[in-house]
Order: sequence, then structure tokens, then C-alpha cells
Amino acid sequence: MPQVVRSRVRALHGPPPVAPVPRRFRSLADREAVAVLHRAARVLIEALPELTDRLVEALREQEPAYRSAIEADAAEIWQEVHHSLRHNVGSLIQPREFRDAAHRTSRRIGEIRAEQALPLDAVLHAFRMGGAMVWQGLVDETARRHPDDVRLLVHVAADVWNFVDEHCGVVADAYRQTERRLAWRRENRQRLMTAALLDGTARIAELPDAAAMLGLPEHGRYAVLAVATARRAPHGAAHPPMALPTGTEALWHPGPDAEFAILPLNPGAAGPEPRAPLTDASGPAEAATQPGAPAGPVDGDAELAALAAGLSVPPGARVGISSVVGGLAAVGDARRLAETALRACPAGGGVVLLDEQLPAALVVSSPGLGAALAARVLGPLDRLDPADRDVLIETLTAWLDSDGSAQRAGARLYCHRNTVLNRLRRFEQLTGRCLTRPSDAVEVSLALAARRLLAG
Repeated sequence: MPQVVRSRVRALHGPPPVAPVPRRFRSLADREAVAVLHRAARVLIEALPELTDRLVEALREQEPAYRSAIEADAAEIWQEVHHSLRHNVGSLIQPREFRDAAHRTSRRIGEIRAEQALPLDAVLHAFRMGGAMVWQGLVDETARRHPDDVRLLVHVAADVWNFVDEHCGVVADAYRQTERRLAWRRENRQRLMTAALLDGTARIAELPDAAAMLGLPEHGRYAVLAVATARRAPHGAAHPPMALPTGTEALWHPGPDAEFAILPLNPGAAGPEPRAPLTDASGPAEAATQPGAPAGPVDGDAELAALAAGLSVPPGARVGISSVVGGLAAVGDARRLAETALRACPAGGGVVLLDEQLPAALVVSSPGLGAALAARVLGPLDRLDPADRDVLIETLTAWLDSDGSAQRAGARLYCHRNTVLNRLRRFEQLTGRCLTRPSDAVEVSLALAARRLLAG
């Protein structure tokens, strides 16, 4: 706080001397104004309890934010106001002696009110109300005892209000620093709690606090989304690596190799819509559709399927989506499932919903066994010319992706269905597998997935 009463030196006419002697001049009016200020301030010091009562009551009536604080702890507010007034009025009399104590008091008030989330505007309003009440007290006391001296207070009015403004700045600075510190601490706790949920290390006793802190239902339905991009954002970046469909809530967290999003799901979401029945199953190497069999998978979640379909995936990004789990306690399991789905993504990018790629997930979950299966089932093809081998693998993959329909596989490969069937028979002859035998078809499908996912 600058000295409350600063000397006013009249400008000298003409250039100053070459080596002026440093002297301070004070006009008679200034000296008289200081004397009047000190005399009135000493009376206010003696009447501080009454002044404190009036200011607390004014805060209760005029500032709603302080009203609730006063109702919660009137004694604490009274002591704070009294302490502040004592130092601030004392600064009018002995500015150097009270300067540091007055600053400490104002800083402490700013810190406490920020911790209590009292609006900064309300705190600054309270300080200005206190300044106005002190100034009015100085004027009233002078007018009551020495009416002719009121005119002298004009000389120190600017200094008194500069003092008030200075302390408003001290309060605001302390408030904002505390607010930033609390925000960092809150965000850090949220990061740590999110990491604990994803790691599966959060204790059961912590889950209610985690739910309240993160704004998530403790017993809701959840999935986890894992995203790996070619160019990752800096660790701890606040922005997500990709946009989710409109209306999808997500809590993002950076991991060492991927970004994770905890997705709270609609409690009443139904299962996935059934897929249309598959037809065109003919020929010795085609699977027949049994009457009465379900048209599509009965497990999974339509909400996740809609999410996967609505993702806007950046070029080259790989996205894995876990199965649905129940409760925050199972988020760690969902994160591991999402990582498995991510490993099942094609190297060039794409989205894998775990529930729709469980065979591939099995392969990447045990890469050693997957590689052994691929070598056992597809190894005989490696004796062929690479181009010939690739044609057989491409045909077999297209046929499996077409749910055993040679007609649709031929359309995808731009060849006749009989060409597809001939290639499939040749594959059976080379490998000793029969594609109409369920166990062989499962082995071939898993071997192809292993070859694709574990290559290199």
C-alpha cells in the first residue's frame, strides 16, 4: 500500500537546477488535511466494534452471497471484517507500520473466500462497502466535532480511495491465485481418480467419492473406448483425440500408448438390432442357414453399435470399443477389453467393436497361439507361388466375409461364383481342411485373423 497521504509539489517554472537537493515539500493545506485525517481515524479506531457491526449488517442486507456466509458463521465474518477494518484504518494513521499487515489480511481474505467459492464480485463489493463506510465515518466525525475542517478532507479523498482500490487488487489477485490452485488440485484429483478407475486400482470405498467427483453414476452401465493415432497429442492434453457423435458423453484420459474414454451408457438401452437372414448358401463349401436360427447376434449393445457407426475416425487412427460393463468398479475390465479390441484393429486404421470381433480378440489375446495356429492351418499355402497363394487367401477371406455365399464373394472379387467354389476346393485339397465342417471352418477363420493381425 503506498503512503496514504502523498506530498503534492507544485510544478516549478523553468528548468530545474543541475543538481537539485532532494527535499520534500508539503503545502500547509496538505499538512492540515493529514492532521484532520489522523484525528478522525483515531476516533474510528476506538469505535471499531460499532463500525464492524454496521458493515456486517450492511453486507447481510445488500450482498446475497455474504448473507448466506453470515448465516452459516456470523462470528467468523465479524472477526474477518473487524480485523480488516483495524488494519486499514490503522494504515491511514501509520501507513508504514500497518502496510504489510494490511496486505496480509487482504490476501488472506481473498484466499479464504476463493476456497469457500464466494463470488469474487461479492468480495470486492464488500471491500468497497467497507471503504465507503470508513470514508463516511471520517467525514461524519470531522463534521460533528470540527465542521470547518471537512473541506480539508478533499485533499486526501483520492488517497483514501486509491488505498481501497489497491486492496481490492490485492484481494482479487489472491482470490484468482487460489482459484487456479484449487482448479489444478481438483483437475489433478480427477485425473488420478480416472486413472485409478481405468487401471482397476480404485478401492471400493472410493467409488462413491469418485462418482460424485466425476459426475458419473456409481452403478451405471459403461464402456471404454481406446484410440491410437499416428500423431498423438502431448501427454495430458485436455482436448480429445477425436470427435464423438453428438450427445455422446465421455471422460477422456491419456494413456502411454493410447487415449481412453469412459463412456456412460443409457441405462435403458436395448440390445442390437438383428441382422437380416443370409441366403445363397449352396455348393459343397457353403454353410447352410438352419430354420429357426437367430438372424443376428444376441449379445452386444445397440448403443455401442450406433456409436461405432457414428464415429468420425481420423485417417490412420485405430479405435477399439469394449463390451458393456456394469458399475464404475468394472471400468478397469472395460479398459482391458478396449485394448484387446484396439489390438484387433487393422494396421491401416479402423474401428473394432469387441463384441463383433470376438474371434479376432481371441487371437490377439494370445499372439503366440495365434501364430502357431496360422502356421499349422495356412502353412501349406506358403509352398505355392506368392501370387497364387494370395489369390486363394483373398478368395477365402471374401467368402467368409460374405457369410459363406459364393455368389456375393464372386461379386466382390469380380469373378463367377464357380471360380470361387473351385478355389475353395483347391484350398481344401492343399490344407486338408473341409470348410463345411464347423470345427475346420472355425480354425480357418481364426488362422486368417491371426495371419492378418499378427503379420510383422
